Amino acid sequence: MNDNAEQISTFLLQVKAVKLNNENPFTWASGRKSPIYCDNRVTLSYPDIRTFIRQRFVDMIVENYGDVDVIAGVATGGIAQGALVAQELGKPFVYVRSEEKKHGLTNQIEGEIHSGQTVVVVEDLVSTGKSSLIAVHALREKGCVVKGMVAIFTYGLEVAARNFADANVELHTLTDYETLIKVAAEKEYVRDDELLSLTKWRENPELWSEQHMGAS
Repeated sequence: MNDNAEQISTFLLQVKAVKLNNENPFTWASGRKSPIYCDNRVTLSYPDIRTFIRQRFVDMIVENYGDVDVIAGVATGGIAQGALVAQELGKPFVYVRSEEKKHGLTNQIEGEIHSGQTVVVVEDLVSTGKSSLIAVHALREKGCVVKGMVAIFTYGLEVAARNFADANVELHTLTDYETLIKVAAEKEYVRDDELLSLTKWRENPELWSEQHMGAS
């Protein structure tokens, strides 16, 4: 794994953007239990980290997608990250809601974008990929050409890989779950037994959740 990925994982752990807790697992919106909770918006409060992430995003976009017309952020976590990237690249910025507004202009895409324009989507976190791909579908319905997506972190779940493959969307992330738990072990954020549990969760999140449903 490259140095940038390990550095970003280190940052996420340092500022507690990622929290790890095997004994008192977190409850996701889906109701499932998980030993990990990720809120990358915390990084925005640290200028040096925020800048480092922005520059790695810029490098990743230029290297993998070349020139694009528009940068799009996924609401809400990808809005600030996407705006920072668009500013650095000197590109227009829009953001995409999970659904159309229920009032006003009923927009799902906020900002000016036109059919035929090329877009890279910026996301903060990929779990199953469902919410991220809603943004891609909305942009495609607008007639845009989505070159791909970049994100700070992915859990690397098989369901996400399938969802992105089915949608024909190329995904690149700055770091991932395997790198993060490797760094967490090296820097003693977790014990060996906790590392084993984190590895088992990654292998089968559904089974892990079922086994820990009694935990709070």
